Amino acid sequence: MDFLQTLDTQILVGAAVALVAIGAGALYFYSSKKPKGCLDPENFKEFKLVKRTQLSHNVAKFKFELPAPTSVLGLPIGQHISCRGKDSQGEDVIKPYTPTTLDSDMYPQGRMSHHFREMRVGDYLSVKGPKGRFKYQPGQVRAFGMLAGGSGITPMFQVARAILENPKDTTQVHLIYANVTYEDILLKPPEVWHGGVGFVTKEMIQTHCPAPAPDVQILRCGPPPMNKAMGAHLDALEYDSQMQFQF
Repeated sequence: MDFLQTLDTQILVGAAVALVAIGAGALYFYSSKKPKGCLDPENFKEFKLVKRTQLSHNVAKFKFELPAPTSVLGLPIGQHISCRGKDSQGEDVIKPYTPTTLDSDMYPQGRMSHHFREMRVGDYLSVKGPKGRFKYQPGQVRAFGMLAGGSGITPMFQVARAILENPKDTTQVHLIYANVTYEDILLKPPEVWHGGVGFVTKEMIQTHCPAPAPDVQILRCGPPPMNKAMGAHLDALEYDSQMQFQF
């Protein structure tokens, strides 16, 4: 589940992954039989919470059960779902999330975060989808540059995993991932941080992402201020509108 929050002044930049699973067993992006997905883009459907694991002070992993052991979520790569719950005032709130087979950030002050924090095993979550303009197809570009902030890593991880799990997909992936603190990065090596510190700069993008080209696309997802800043950097580096996509 994807929770977004504005980054503080200092951020750490590096490659890491952290996001939530929604499925009984696992979500499979590839299936020879192409079973029908259990999502409905127009109507909310209920999914039962079967496991909840607290991973850190602001990160929890939620696992939801699909209708049957052979069910698949049916979410195209790069798209997301809408989840409905109640905030701390009891008012309805609907937020978009990108499910993966790992974990997702939970920010204590978020309206939807209250709903997840109050959920217990056996409770149900209302979900509908798929949603979104991006739908990944193998080979659609030669290389992706990915600029992610906080839980904006979720769609990036979803796309990157689909690429890495397909041996026939030769798409290159270049990721710059920013977090508020080193402790916020999950699946990191247990050692002192040697990556970048500070805002993601135009120079970082120029160094670590593929240069502008018709077969290159730069994806970005993060808090609004970061998205705006990254868009300005990309424009300055002469990535045209067809080479950019914001989740």
